[in-house]
Amino acid sequence: MTIVFKVSDNIKDKMIKYYQDLKRDKTPPYAIFQAQEADTIITLYESGKVMFQGISADIDANIWIDLEKKLNNRIIDIKTGKDKKDNKKNDLNNRLFDNFNTIGSDEVGTGDYFGPIVVAATFVSKENIDFLNELKVTDSKALSDDYIKLIAPKIMAKIPYNAFILNNENYNKYYNDNLNMNKIKAILHNKVLYNMVTKNYNYDKIVVDEFAPANKYYSYLNDVASKVTNITFVQKAESKCLSVACASIISRYIFLKTMNEMSNEIGSTIPKGAGLLVDQFAIELVKNKGFDVLNKYAKLNFKNTQKIKESL
Repeated sequence: MTIVFKVSDNIKDKMIKYYQDLKRDKTPPYAIFQAQEADTIITLYESGKVMFQGISADIDANIWIDLEKKLNNRIIDIKTGKDKKDNKKNDLNNRLFDNFNTIGSDEVGTGDYFGPIVVAATFVSKENIDFLNELKVTDSKALSDDYIKLIAPKIMAKIPYNAFILNNENYNKYYNDNLNMNKIKAILHNKVLYNMVTKNYNYDKIVVDEFAPANKYYSYLNDVASKVTNITFVQKAESKCLSVACASIISRYIFLKTMNEMSNEIGSTIPKGAGLLVDQFAIELVKNKGFDVLNKYAKLNFKNTQKIKESL
């Protein structure tokens, strides 16, 4: 996996400091540094572009993408490396499935150290497109959390859906070398999609955002008894298919509610993402409540865990 995007100057300074002790001896041409953290290679170029390469490249890149959002109000598309723009007209032009009744699924929480993974699937008929357009439904990552909290209950009241929450304790129990993040995502997508297709909705297509090639996705389901296989995989499906967009909004809404409940249990607001603020919060949490508290609230395979251990 390779992820490339341009970093802001204030983030560049933090990145140089962060990877200071992880730098490789040799630096590629036109690069400020090349570093390696676990199985991810990070190269920062003089142009300001940074490249993440490796199995966990998305997790490492999300740390800095999250920081860009918090400090610079930038929303970077991890798949393209480009800044997202709030252009509703383009969203409408890019929608490929408005002439079909669709079932679509999406997930939230896979890039967050704290909180569960939430996967949802929805059925959107052509008759409901005007209703969703009035709510300005699009990819949840392009919407504020406050707006999601406003429209999600309206969507859930009108649009058929199925959702599943994988809590952290079960995630930590299941995650291993054979059951990695993409396999977990595939199994959970299949679960909510199967629950939808068995309801006998009059759908034309099933659409899933392409997080893995189709053959790889289906290979993840080899041990699953009931499979949904007639799927159309689409990149950036959240902006092209309303059922996927609704699924992303519902997933985000449930994730936010769950994070709020967890914050109330802990007695402090849990930060989202997997960046430096998350590390700082987790270190204080462990100091106050012990390391075992992370098993209930965090994804222990994330590199944040090792950083927390090293800081104690």
